[in-house]
Amino acid sequence: MTALSAYDRIEATGLWRPTPDDQRREVIVSIGEATLTISDRNEQALAHWSIPAIARANPGQHPALFHPDGDPGETLELSEDETEMIGAIETLRTAVERARPRPGRLRLMGFGVSVAVIVALGIFWLPGALREHAVGVVPEVKRSEIGSALLSRIRRVAGSPCSDPQALPALNRLSARLPAPRGPARLVALRGGVRDAAHLPGNIVLLNRSLFEDHEEPDVVAGYIIAEHLRAQIDAPLRRMLDHLGMMASLRLLTTGQLSDEMLDSYGEHLLTGRPAPLTDEALLAGFESWSVRSTPYAYARDVTGETTLGLIEADPFASEAPEPLIPDADWLRLQGICGG
Repeated sequence: MTALSAYDRIEATGLWRPTPDDQRREVIVSIGEATLTISDRNEQALAHWSIPAIARANPGQHPALFHPDGDPGETLELSEDETEMIGAIETLRTAVERARPRPGRLRLMGFGVSVAVIVALGIFWLPGALREHAVGVVPEVKRSEIGSALLSRIRRVAGSPCSDPQALPALNRLSARLPAPRGPARLVALRGGVRDAAHLPGNIVLLNRSLFEDHEEPDVVAGYIIAEHLRAQIDAPLRRMLDHLGMMASLRLLTTGQLSDEMLDSYGEHLLTGRPAPLTDEALLAGFESWSVRSTPYAYARDVTGETTLGLIEADPFASEAPEPLIPDADWLRLQGICGG
């Protein structure tokens, strides 16, 4: 006990009584290495009290009355004149008390830490874990159902999909020419609502009618389809949907296999008004090369000046040699009228 070095030569006179039935005796009190030694006038030790186990029966009163902790029958009185000894004992008792472990406090701190960990898991880990589990276990058939249900809600805003009977077979052939990693996508042309293109769960790609009507070649709409395929490879549409809707949507999907109309409406609005995740030129160029499509028409469709898409123009993988045609010219003409002109 380092505090003892300041008091190892202090002595005092006091009155000691070993039991309540004994007479009080005048004694000499001295502080040892870890004990309070009580001796008679002949320096014969009568008792040794462990300093960490000393208690005071009358704090702030005099004469100061001390006893071993747990044994109030043995007492030591120190008069008000022995202020140095009283102060030394009190100082050492305080130092010991501060250093003593607090099981209750430790339990409270442990409980607080446990609660904090649980809350942190609930906030940061659980939503992501539920989302990833849902994405991993929901089968393709269920994804298609979710995508179709979402499309039905979007139709309330964007109108019915364009369905010219002569153009739909051409749309299917374009889809077959540009298959997604999980097979041909279901291409849906809309009169409005979607900015350019968007991807729904179940491999459904929404396309604005302007991609067909405002351009002279199918490479432009093909470029937007390729971009959506690439985004779906990087981040699955179902994952993006659940990430936007939050933990309750993942939990509902896992427990009921369904999402509420309110959830579908919320994500539909987000999908139609938000901007798609950006893609690097390197990723786009690799996609154009993989699907054998020129990147220059898509680049100029995004920026008529070509200034912000210069990388796609200069590094076009088919700048010098045209790839296999996307679809016959007759099919493209039909697609340009897919929404009825």
